[in-house]
Amino acid sequence: MSPLRSERPLRTVVRVVVVLALLLGWSAAIGSAAHAGEPAGQQAAVAVRGGDTLYSTGTRCTVGFNARSGSALYALVSGRCAQGASTWYADAALTVGVGVTAGVSFPGNDYASVRYTNTAVAYPGEVSLGTDAGTRDITNAANPVVGQSICHVGRTTGYRCGIVQAVNVTINYGGGTVYGLFRSTICSEPGDTGGPAFSGGTAIGIIVGSSGNCSSGGFTYYQPVAEWLSAYGLSVY
Repeated sequence: MSPLRSERPLRTVVRVVVVLALLLGWSAAIGSAAHAGEPAGQQAAVAVRGGDTLYSTGTRCTVGFNARSGSALYALVSGRCAQGASTWYADAALTVGVGVTAGVSFPGNDYASVRYTNTAVAYPGEVSLGTDAGTRDITNAANPVVGQSICHVGRTTGYRCGIVQAVNVTINYGGGTVYGLFRSTICSEPGDTGGPAFSGGTAIGIIVGSSGNCSSGGFTYYQPVAEWLSAYGLSVY
């Protein structure tokens, strides 16, 4: 009779093993079903706007404004910064490609355009005012006027405002002479180059140089954006 007494515990063990196997298999099936609708390697949404940074091999440039020509979209960046760069990315790791250099003018002028080619990335017609400060919608462009109130956003010193002091200014920097710049009472520091300058929703220029600093006082020079847009046949939006 002993074999019969040992048979029931054995059957119980077998039943337990089978039930566990079924449960594990069912859990795995549920897990697979839960992930079945998620694309592998799905990327989070990316947007590039004025005040953001574009990266290329060995350099990074601040986007002044986004612009368009028909259905083609562009970034406006400093010409001195963009020299020698051809392909641009939205991240420092150079994994999210966004566009290619379409034109560079420096010295004489200090502007360049990057044609956006990645349609999976968004390119809003606005500028970022910095961390937790929101954005400003840009709808048109105009030439600067002495006494005009403007603001700019620099990667180093952030969002600051002042007035236009002078227009049609010529200065030497970066190994060349640049003509037709304007100057404001706003301070800026190294790293601010390329940042957008605007008056309300009107694009005015981008930062190209400065004198002094934001501790002891200084002023900033800008490349006007209206001339630039005309040269490349672009408009802000």
